[in-house]
Amino acid sequence: MAGLFVLSTNTVSAKANAIVSNLSSTVATATIMLQEEVIEEATKGFTQVLKEQFIQGGAGFMGIVLLCLILGLAVAIERIIYLNLASTNTTKLKQQVEDALSSGGIEAAKEVCRNTKGPVASIYYQGLDRANESIESAEKAVVAYGGVQMGQLEKNVSWLSLFIAIAPMLGFMGTVIGMIAAFQKISAVGNLSASLIAGDIQVALLTTVFGLITAIILQIFYNYIIAKIDSIVNDMEDSSISLIDMLVDHKK
Repeated sequence: MAGLFVLSTNTVSAKANAIVSNLSSTVATATIMLQEEVIEEATKGFTQVLKEQFIQGGAGFMGIVLLCLILGLAVAIERIIYLNLASTNTTKLKQQVEDALSSGGIEAAKEVCRNTKGPVASIYYQGLDRANESIESAEKAVVAYGGVQMGQLEKNVSWLSLFIAIAPMLGFMGTVIGMIAAFQKISAVGNLSASLIAGDIQVALLTTVFGLITAIILQIFYNYIIAKIDSIVNDMEDSSISLIDMLVDHKK
């Protein structure tokens, strides 16, 4: 009996050791596979992950949101280039016009304005072009042409604000439609299953995320453009006052 007990104990111990060994190897294999998956996810580029999420969101609303982003960026880049080209060193231009006005008269000052780009130089030219009539005529020309230049500066900015407003709305609409589809599946099946509605909820949330991302990106460009326009408009107003003062001194 003692021998049988020792033999059975050794057998059970060997089986337990084998089970523990198999379990350890299984855990080690699973750990290695998990590490490989983590490394693979970490090595994925941002654009690849973004592309996968975009495809999962569906081509319907995601395509419209992407179109809003592309058109908004096109408008923003065009405005930024135009505003940067419209920026002028007003202090330098004012000094050049004043020197030309005192040395060569109205025509010399107009020549300086013709050779300078930007709305400030255009306003100077319009004011100088009416200077031979009267100071009041020059002032009216400056004010009228200043309004025209402001319209040119703000051109297409309203489209950018439209894309900022419509992108999150489209995302929310995709969310609502995805939730409706999820609840329709629940009502058709009759029970609440997470796996049944997970895909629809994921699509709904992805459309919202991409809509908000589009709005945030365009909002940054919009604020920069508005600040640039305000800066140029302030330079135009200050230069208009300086031009009238120069014309008054020249008349005297």
